[in-house]
Amino acid sequence: MHGPTTATEAIAVQEQLRGRVDTTGPGPSPADTQYVAGLDVAYDGDALAAAIVVLDGHSLTEVDRAIVLGRTAFPYVPGLFAFREIPALLEALGKLTITPDLLVCDGQGLAHPRRFGLACHLGVLTGLPTIGVAKTAFVGTYAEPGPKRGDSSDLLLDDEVVGQVLRTQTNVRPVFVSVGHRVDLPSAVAHTLHLAPKYRLPETTRAADHACRQALS
Repeated sequence: MHGPTTATEAIAVQEQLRGRVDTTGPGPSPADTQYVAGLDVAYDGDALAAAIVVLDGHSLTEVDRAIVLGRTAFPYVPGLFAFREIPALLEALGKLTITPDLLVCDGQGLAHPRRFGLACHLGVLTGLPTIGVAKTAFVGTYAEPGPKRGDSSDLLLDDEVVGQVLRTQTNVRPVFVSVGHRVDLPSAVAHTLHLAPKYRLPETTRAADHACRQALS
């Protein structure tokens, strides 16, 4: 099935699908999550590598991975980034031998102009619980959270909470956590802290980032 080729068509797809997002979850708890997957895509011009790395939910050791090499089929348009990444990520998901209990996207979920970022889109298409953990804010305003690990503040868009600005390590820049699908926001925050015991970014994101960059080198 061919995806949209223009921004207008892509926005129409987002508008059509966003009503299917489940933001109440609550989704699996960290203690009940056997397998958690990190997803990331690296680029070299029009070439891309999509990586999914599955970790054991308790030990955070790798148990499965899939990498897909391809080319971008959609232009770079802010707010429509998912359309560049989803075809390759879905292909990579199909190559896994383990079905993850949770997908962790390096990007946004509800913290998106149309409340339908990559994590929402991927969650709706796969039916899997999904969260977004981004390095930077794409939309919204927030107060700086406290300095300690676990401190957080609301990410607000049009006076609505669309995510949490979360300090995963003391005195380190926060990350931006938002619901993707079938997970509530407190659960998304709990997962992010569980997956980031030592570093700013979740181990899932670190593993997927390394895998896709390595595949392009």
